[in-house]
Amino acid sequence: KQVAASLELYPDGAASALREAIGKAYGLDPDRIVCGNGSDDLLHLLAEAYVGEGDEGLYPQYGFLVYPIAIKTAGGTPVVAPEKNLTVDVDALLAAVTEKTKIVFLANPGNPTGTYIPFDEVKRLAAGLPKHVLLVLDAAYAEYVRRNDYEAGIELVANSDNVVMCRTFSKIHGLAGLRLGWMYGPASVVDAINRIRGPFNVNAVAIAAGVAAIEDKAHAQAAADHNEVWLPKVTAALEGLGLTVAPSVANFILVGFPDRDGKRAPAADAFLQSRGVVVRRMEAYGLGNSLRMTIGSAEACEAVIAALTDFLKD
Repeated sequence: KQVAASLELYPDGAASALREAIGKAYGLDPDRIVCGNGSDDLLHLLAEAYVGEGDEGLYPQYGFLVYPIAIKTAGGTPVVAPEKNLTVDVDALLAAVTEKTKIVFLANPGNPTGTYIPFDEVKRLAAGLPKHVLLVLDAAYAEYVRRNDYEAGIELVANSDNVVMCRTFSKIHGLAGLRLGWMYGPASVVDAINRIRGPFNVNAVAIAAGVAAIEDKAHAQAAADHNEVWLPKVTAALEGLGLTVAPSVANFILVGFPDRDGKRAPAADAFLQSRGVVVRRMEAYGLGNSLRMTIGSAEACEAVIAALTDFLKD
């Protein structure tokens, strides 16, 4: 309310209060944090800073579609490394690195697959990259992961000169409409990004909401706990209907449909929409017979299960 009453004022261009709140929450130096207009903003800035004409940017086969957009916008050439079973293949990524590679984007967990690689594999990737290549760890869904061999990347960034980690307020904090993200990186990378970002790239309302969100640990825990219950429940229910579900550790699932007339993903999408259920088509990722579904409220999850049960009836 205080911010809303003074919208005639420009925001703090350094987002100091938000960086300090994030630093306090994660035990990080605020000077090594940059905030952005969503993590998409930061991904584009990283590509702009490190990729140019004739350079290559590398990402996994089912990587977030912002990666090739950011690489192309910066004048570079996107290079795709194949995955295995909808999961990142570190060997394939390393094999695709050339002298032209300047940046590697890695979402862990992946989007839209929801799968992940253990942190030992992330460290192996980082160790195998030339020092001039920047590794960008996109940990948008980190707060949902409940696996002992997973880490978002904070320690790796702290001990590396060519690794950064991006996070978002859109997922666990539920602030997608405000567009707010942050990056933790080496001082040299932070300096480069601060030199090219817009002076007011985060608005005042987003800054205030971000501070409140990062301090509201109860909300984040409740969201993670809800996902821990409903992710396996929805997965089991849909697999029980004969659908294939990628082994997600995030707050969504990638569902594969039968390859037969009337039961493929586009028909399922149309049927779900007729029931008031909105999911995401996957043609853009080369997964035309799959749909991506967020784990929503209990009522939404039950509605999806009921609708697909009816859809798959012969």
